[in-house]
Amino acid sequence: MEPDRKGGTKMADLNPRITVEPGKMGGKPCIRGLRFTVYDLASYLASGMTEDEILREFPYLEKDDFQAVYRFFASIPERIAVLEASR
Repeated sequence: MEPDRKGGTKMADLNPRITVEPGKMGGKPCIRGLRFTVYDLASYLASGMTEDEILREFPYLEKDDFQAVYRFFASIPERIAVLEASR
């Protein structure tokens, strides 16, 4: 992960839309520095809401945010392997 201009980190290998800032949302991965975590978006999707419904409910989100979150969760096994290899 690399530093971003706000002092947090950017998960550049995933998508620049996913950011982590130590003082924001407990350091959880957020969407574009917003106080909206990747887990929040995943929870709404898991509850059955469609992308369009979520976009209407949260107009500050963008369509491309969904792809970033899908890639984030798809990359979890790869990130775990990297962490284990670094031990």
